[in-house]
Amino acid sequence: MRSRSRIALAALFAVASPAAAQDPAPKTLEQLAPDIDARFATFQTDAHIPGLVYGVVQNGKLVYVKGLGVQDLDARRPVTPDSLFRIASMTKAFTALSILSLRDQGKLRLDDLAEQYIPEMKGWTYPTKDSPRIRIRDLLQHVGGFVTDDPWGDRQQVLPQAEFTKMIAAGVPFSRAPQSQHEYSNFGYALLGRIVTKASGMAYTDYVRKTILTPLGMTASGFDAPAAPKDKYALGYRWENDAWAPEPEMVDGAFNAMGGLQVSANDYAKWVAFLLSAWPARDDPDTGPVRRSTVREIAQGSNFTSVVNRIGSSGADACKQSLAYGMGWRVAQDCELGLTLAHGGGYPGYGSHVMLMPDTGTGIFALANRTYAGPSGPAWDTAVAMDKAGLLVRRDTPVSPAIAEMFAATQAAYAAGDLRPLDGKLAMNFLLDRSADNWTAELAKLKDQVGACPTAEPLAPLGALSTAFRLNCEKGKIDGTLLLAPTSPVMIQAWRLRVVPGDHP
Repeated sequence: MRSRSRIALAALFAVASPAAAQDPAPKTLEQLAPDIDARFATFQTDAHIPGLVYGVVQNGKLVYVKGLGVQDLDARRPVTPDSLFRIASMTKAFTALSILSLRDQGKLRLDDLAEQYIPEMKGWTYPTKDSPRIRIRDLLQHVGGFVTDDPWGDRQQVLPQAEFTKMIAAGVPFSRAPQSQHEYSNFGYALLGRIVTKASGMAYTDYVRKTILTPLGMTASGFDAPAAPKDKYALGYRWENDAWAPEPEMVDGAFNAMGGLQVSANDYAKWVAFLLSAWPARDDPDTGPVRRSTVREIAQGSNFTSVVNRIGSSGADACKQSLAYGMGWRVAQDCELGLTLAHGGGYPGYGSHVMLMPDTGTGIFALANRTYAGPSGPAWDTAVAMDKAGLLVRRDTPVSPAIAEMFAATQAAYAAGDLRPLDGKLAMNFLLDRSADNWTAELAKLKDQVGACPTAEPLAPLGALSTAFRLNCEKGKIDGTLLLAPTSPVMIQAWRLRVVPGDHP
């Protein structure tokens, strides 16, 4: 799997790749568990956390889960996978998917103005005369122009709906013009909760329960945290003056859409497994409460990207990530972990983190009961440790019949030393870009360097119409790419070959 990725990248970018060291023998998750446990135990101690629970979801199942410490400091009930934690801003992912599901039902459009559903916004004064009015998608991706409102927004959880209506009607000061820059806004996601209510005709909490929680079997989860069973309730604490102090319990209120959900690890794992099941795109029946293509849409980030260090102890030495905010998720490309979707949750009394790695069907999450004690570091370090242990197996892009046929034809052309085996298979640009005589000369030059190439490594498709490849030759190796044209029938628009440096006498 990894060697194919290296071949694909080397061929695509025409960069010499050194001989790869032998990958270490894969470990089992059971063998890696002591290392994972040690990371979270150290974090718990260093961050002064009464209790936390963490889990690994892989291939649709909660394959590892463990609780540390206690739910509450008085009764000393131990944390279990059924302990209930507020997940704070990780609630935003439920809000975003609720909005997208309403879009699927035709009850709203992402480009609708938010004020169509919240009439109190119509009287707002925007920061400049050329400011665009706020759309629903602007709120989803935090480009509404509002100021970053941590920690103010966290304390608005208990705000009554009527008071929120007055707040909206009074207008808000803007940090910048909408759509000009990403700036994280709890207020914006509270507005999305109002939109869910208006478009669905039911309370936000009822819509999330009906559309997501109940279909996924998340029966222990909900928004009315103080009413949860006390024997399972992880009470929230803050650490100050070298001691723990209880945070006030917060009832469900107008800002619930930005951070009010309470879950257990066993319940939350069902949510993570459901999201990951949306990848890859396929022909299987679509049985989820929200369709797979809609779930995959959450990974579409805005164009306000940044370059960041990976979270965790490997961050300083790992390659940089390209990060953008999707829809309820921070979306990053990581050169080792692939596509990642992650989000933290910080709240009075709680800290949480989740990361999804769709390329490998793996998710890691952790929930803690200390104010803003987000366990992001050990979560990402667990992902890196699993990758190094060979436990993150990337799904291969399948070799399409068109690619298989055309690659075989190019092998025949190399063996023949000219383009005759490609007759009828070349797109109209191919011979305009390089003449047949030039190709004959080029193939002769390659054969002189490395000889015949009787075998090839498994193809590394970059999609259904392109692939990287490596040919095994008598005196070396050739890396290349094959790119088909968007025609019917498909034809070859480009065929690139390069001798791998250092692999021939």
